Amino acid sequence: MRRRLIFAAKWGTLVGLVLTLVAVGGFIYLYRATDIPDPNDEFETQTSFVYYSDDEGEQGAEIGKYAVQNRESIAYSEMPDAIKEAVVAAENRSFWTDKGIDPKGIVRAFFNNAAGNAQQGASTITQQYVKILYLTQERSYTRKVKEAILSLKLVRQQSKQQILEGYLNTIYFGRGAYGVQAAAKAFFDKPAADLNLRESAVLASVINNPSRFDPDNGKDARLALKERYRFVLSSMVEVGSIDADEGDKAAKRLPKFNTPEVDDAYGGQNGHMLTMVKNELVKLTNEKTGEPFTEEEINGGGLRVTTTFTEKAMTAAAQGVAEQRPEGKEFGDRNLHVGVASVEPGTGAVRGFYGGQDFLKSQINWAVAGGQAGSSLKPFAVAAGIKQGFELKDTFEGNSPLVISPTLDFENQGNQDYGRVSLLKATEDSVNTAFIDLTMGMNNGPEAIVKQANLMGIPSKNGKSDGPGFPSSTPGLEPQLGVALGSATVSPINMANGYATIANGGRAAQAYIIERVTDAGGEELYSHQVQDKSTMSEDIASDVSYALQQVVKSGSGTAALALGRPAAGKTGTSTNGLGDVVSAWFTGYTPQLATSVVYVRGKGVGKLDGWLPSFFGGAYPARTWTAVMERDMEGLESESFPPPAYVTGDAPTSGHDPAPPKPTKTPKPTETPSETPSESSSPTKTPKPSPTPTAEPTPTDTSQPCGILQPCPSDSATPTQSGTPTSQPSDSASQAASPGGNRQTSVSARSAQPLVTRSSWWMLVW
Repeated sequence: MRRRLIFAAKWGTLVGLVLTLVAVGGFIYLYRATDIPDPNDEFETQTSFVYYSDDEGEQGAEIGKYAVQNRESIAYSEMPDAIKEAVVAAENRSFWTDKGIDPKGIVRAFFNNAAGNAQQGASTITQQYVKILYLTQERSYTRKVKEAILSLKLVRQQSKQQILEGYLNTIYFGRGAYGVQAAAKAFFDKPAADLNLRESAVLASVINNPSRFDPDNGKDARLALKERYRFVLSSMVEVGSIDADEGDKAAKRLPKFNTPEVDDAYGGQNGHMLTMVKNELVKLTNEKTGEPFTEEEINGGGLRVTTTFTEKAMTAAAQGVAEQRPEGKEFGDRNLHVGVASVEPGTGAVRGFYGGQDFLKSQINWAVAGGQAGSSLKPFAVAAGIKQGFELKDTFEGNSPLVISPTLDFENQGNQDYGRVSLLKATEDSVNTAFIDLTMGMNNGPEAIVKQANLMGIPSKNGKSDGPGFPSSTPGLEPQLGVALGSATVSPINMANGYATIANGGRAAQAYIIERVTDAGGEELYSHQVQDKSTMSEDIASDVSYALQQVVKSGSGTAALALGRPAAGKTGTSTNGLGDVVSAWFTGYTPQLATSVVYVRGKGVGKLDGWLPSFFGGAYPARTWTAVMERDMEGLESESFPPPAYVTGDAPTSGHDPAPPKPTKTPKPTETPSETPSESSSPTKTPKPSPTPTAEPTPTDTSQPCGILQPCPSDSATPTQSGTPTSQPSDSASQAASPGGNRQTSVSARSAQPLVTRSSWWMLVW
C-alpha cells in the first residue's frame, strides 16, 4: 500500500510538473506572438443610436443618439498631483512597483470584496489601460490572459509615468467625459490643472462606477459617492499621500458640482425619451457579457436600441395636449404641467407619452413624476371587492358624511347624499362614502386593495430601484382606510398600465420601453420577452370594465364619449390638507390601448381650483385623453368590450343586499329605456325601472373642491335633484341579469351621526 502511494505521488508530481511546463511554455509563446496594437487605431468609441418601433415592432426611425467621445488629452505635467495620487491609492496601490499585474492585489481584492467592504478591482491600472486601448468589455478567461500579457509587454515598453498619463487621458469618468481634462470640465467646470484635493478624490471615486457615483443621478447616487469618496481619502492617508488631518477635513463634505450641460439634440420630448432609455438600459442584462449595460457601453459602445415608442403615439400625445390645454401665458409649460402615457394591453409596451415642458428647459418628466391619484385608484378597489365576493349590484352607504370616529369622517363631493348605491352606481358617480363602506366591508380591505393595485401594475410604496414600473415605487400607497380615494402619487405610465390590465381581461404585463438591443454589427445583446400573469378572472375584469364604461356613458367622464367608439375610464381629482385641488386625472382605454392623463401645477402640488378654468378630471384631462386617443385610434377598427358577467359571490360582510326594485309607473313609450346600454355617443344612463333619469351634467367650478385629501372628494357631477337624498337607487340591468341572493340585511348608514372634525383624516392620508 505504501509503495502504491509513493508511486502515485511520483506520477502526480510528474504530471503536475509537465502541466506547469506546458502552461509556462504556452504563456511564453503567447507573450512572444502577441503584439501591442496601435492605440491610435484601436481607441475609438462608437456612437449608440436609439430608434422608434415601427408598426411591426421592428426598428423604425431614429430618435437620437448618445454622446460621441468627449476627450481632450493633456500632458502629465498639467495633471495635479492630487488626482494622480488619489487614483493610484484607490485603484492600484502597487502601481509604481508592480510589473503590470499584481497577484497580491488580486488576492487582497478577493478577500476585501468577500468581506463586504468597499469594492476593489483586481485589475491594475496598467491592465485597465490595456483593456481600454486594445480589448473589449467581454468577461472571459481568454480576454484576461490577453490583458495580462499585454500589460507585461506594455510595462517593458513604456514608463509608469507614461502609462498613468495615458490612463488618465482615456479612462471614462461619466457624463460623456473620457480623460481627466474632460471630466474636470464636466463635473467642476474647470481645467484639470485647477482641481483641488476634494475634486480629485471625487474623480478618482467615479472611475469605479461612473453611473452609480454621479451625484446628478439622485439621492442614492450621492450617498453611494460619499461612501466611495471617503474610501478614496482614507486610502490616500494609508499610503501617505496626505496626512490624517487633511483626509478628515476633506471627508466632511463633497465639493460643489457643476450642472451637466444638455445636448441640443435632447430638445422637445426627445430628451425625455433618451433619458428614460438610458436609465432603463443600466437595469437590463447584456446577454453577451452577463452583466448590466454600463454607461460606457451606452455612450460609446455602438449599441442599437429599438424602443417600444411609436412616432404615431408620441405625436398623438403631444398634439392632443397642445389642442386641449388652456390658452394664456399663465398656463404655459412653466406653470401648468401635463403628463400623458399610452400603454398597450397584453404586452405592457409604452407606445407613447408626453413628459411636459421641453427637455432643454426642464428635465422633469411628468409622465413618470405624475401626481396624487385621487379617485383614479377606485377601479382597483372594485376589482378587489368583487374578488372577495361583492357584486356590482350590492349596495353601499352613499350618504355624506360617513362618520368613522369622533375625529374621522368622509364626505362626497359637495357633501352630496346618494342614499344606498350599488357598486356600479358608486363607480359611475365616484361616490366616496360608498368606497369607504366597501373597504370596511372587505376582509383586510386596505391591504387587499393595495395588493390588487400592485398585481395590476401599480408598484408598491417601497419598490426596488431596479424593479418594474416607471417609476418603480408609488409614494403614499399604504393600506389605510382611504386608500381607494387616492392619496398615493402615481405616474401616468403606471396608471395606464394598471388600466391596461383590465382591458386585457385581468392579465397584467410589466410596462417596458426597450424592445431589443444589438451591437453595431447586428448581434443581439438583449430582447424583451413579454410575460403576463392573471390578477383576476376574465369575468371579474369584464365587470370592472363594465362599471368603467358607465363612467364614460353617463358618469363623471362623459367627455370621452366624443371618441366615438367603445371606451371605459375613470376620473380622478385630488386635494391637499387645506382642501386645495392639486391634481386632475382621466385614465381610460379601448380594447387596443390604455392612456392616462394628469394635470398638475408648479412643483406638482400647486393649487388648481381658482386658477385652472375647470379643474375636475372630467374636464381638461378627459378632453385631452379624447384628443390623444382620437389620433391613436386613427386607422384602427372599432372594437367592443366583453359584456358584463355579473359575477356572484358570498360577500365577506352582511348589510349590502341589492336594493329592492321600486314600484314603477307605466313609462311613456318615448321614455322606455333599452334593455342593453348602447355604445351611442349620447350620454344616457343605464336603464332603471323608475322613470329615465336626467344625465349627469359636466362638472363646473361652482362645485366644492374634490379629491382624496379633503376626505370626500368625488369626481361626480352634482346630481339632478341637488340636495335631495336619493332612496336606494338601483341598476335594473344588473338586477335583471343577476338577481340578488338571500343575505341578511343590516343598517350600515352612518350619515345620521353628527358632523365632526376631520383632522385625523388629514393626518391619515397626507
